[in-house]
Amino acid sequence: MKLSIVIPVHNEENNILSLIERIESSVSIPYELVVVNDYSTDRTQEVLDKASSLNGNIRVVQNRLAPGFANALKTGFACIRGDVIVPIMGDSCDDLNTIDEMFSKILQGYDIVCGCRYTKGGGRFGGSKIKGFLSYFAGKSLYYLLGIPTQDIANAYKMYRKKVLDAIDIKSSAFEISMEIPLKAYYMGFKITDVPTVWNERSKGRSNFKILKLLPNYLRLYVWAIIKKITG
Repeated sequence: MKLSIVIPVHNEENNILSLIERIESSVSIPYELVVVNDYSTDRTQEVLDKASSLNGNIRVVQNRLAPGFANALKTGFACIRGDVIVPIMGDSCDDLNTIDEMFSKILQGYDIVCGCRYTKGGGRFGGSKIKGFLSYFAGKSLYYLLGIPTQDIANAYKMYRKKVLDAIDIKSSAFEISMEIPLKAYYMGFKITDVPTVWNERSKGRSNFKILKLLPNYLRLYVWAIIKKITG
């Protein structure tokens, strides 16, 4: 079973090389690395071209859909060669030491393994307090009220079996894709679990996450999940 690591990047010239180096030193299982350039306007493409010329395990693809995180992920999902996929944020906020544990849960029979910041051993450091509260509230409330088997539904750091992504008609246009996939997968009967992980706010560059603009998308999914539970 091969792992595909998908990294969507937009103007990450100052982060992407260090992230690739961290992946190489942290991940012990066989993997391929698919980096999706999401319409970067800085030197990201130049940096990636050089990195891929030196490392045959790196493939660089272009997002030809509309710009944005969700479409960049969809582009990466369509290009992978592995049986298991994990998206990693290009800003180096994710704890790469979690990947091996995620993969071991996949081998145990789970279909989605969620990196959870809000359980024992996990943590979220830095970033917007409002964003942190909303993601905490969404994860905990859906877990306790609806029985969704993850306490961090909004975290993008999740590992998926490819069959899950193939089964879901993804509608999201932005960061809410990371909430849409596990919610739909849960109601389709796929097995989901958490592993603790630590998230740290980026140290370089700017985040593309705009909470006020994206909040309605998350709310629609939240309400959909509740209605789905009530109506069966």
